[in-house]
Amino acid sequence: MLLIARIVTSAVGMLASDASTAASHELTAGKAVILGLVEGITEYLPVSSTGHLLVTQKLLGVGDTDATKDAADTYAITIQAGAILAVVLLYFGRLRAMAEGVIGRDRDGRHVLTALLIAFVPAAVVGVALEQPIKDHLFGVGPVIVAWIIGGVAILVASRWLRERPPGRVALEQISVRMAIIIGAAQVLALWPGTSRSLVTILAALFLGMSMPAALEFSFLLGLATLSAATLFEALKHGGDLVDTYGLLNPLIGFVVAFVAAVVAVRWLVSYLSRHGLELFGWYRIVVAGIAIVLVITGTI
Repeated sequence: MLLIARIVTSAVGMLASDASTAASHELTAGKAVILGLVEGITEYLPVSSTGHLLVTQKLLGVGDTDATKDAADTYAITIQAGAILAVVLLYFGRLRAMAEGVIGRDRDGRHVLTALLIAFVPAAVVGVALEQPIKDHLFGVGPVIVAWIIGGVAILVASRWLRERPPGRVALEQISVRMAIIIGAAQVLALWPGTSRSLVTILAALFLGMSMPAALEFSFLLGLATLSAATLFEALKHGGDLVDTYGLLNPLIGFVVAFVAAVVAVRWLVSYLSRHGLELFGWYRIVVAGIAIVLVITGTI
């Protein structure tokens, strides 16, 4: 997990030579690569990709002016398309089963699709209703630090509780409507940047008795639906501003890097959590919050 911090630190020095061009084109190819790596690595890990992107953008000087802030915020959301494509690739078989369920050829696929649609609704409704207040008041380093700390403590406390109870046995195909509603309601909490959509959905699923593989897969699939909707909504609303400000090439570079990084990160997460608990991510969140506090105090961001 320290790889993220190392990437950002080395990138700041490497990209210092871009200062002269950043005034006219602040999202350089190098910065797009860094942001793509951060997005891809953190999107499905319970550490908050939005929080990492906000802090990284501050470090790299992306979106620092009023003229580019909206475009940078849009980029931080639309770059999720790379992570979306990663889940489509890795879980294509499940997606095909859900598609066949729509036409009555796969009962389990239809059941999982129904659960996903139910879980998707709460965050979609609240997100659309509160889009502007969230952007105005929560898209900042301060709220992200608070969410990182609270989420880190929550993971450590929840992990201890989960260790003291039998492992969950509910498979993905056995998810109930009640479970879908609760997980969907939990996802609303992730509208606060820094909380992590993966964190709240995985923990909710585990508390409801789902097995770790089932909790991870449902979180990934729900993320696919939620991120797709958010990315499409933002692209339709502010995509023109993004292209006008940053062009097409560099955002596309970030998209490709995010896709590759997300494929690697998802595979690693599934493998890691098959043998270990979530504690690593709890400690990581607290440490990265501490680093962010130091950066704020020193005026670095």
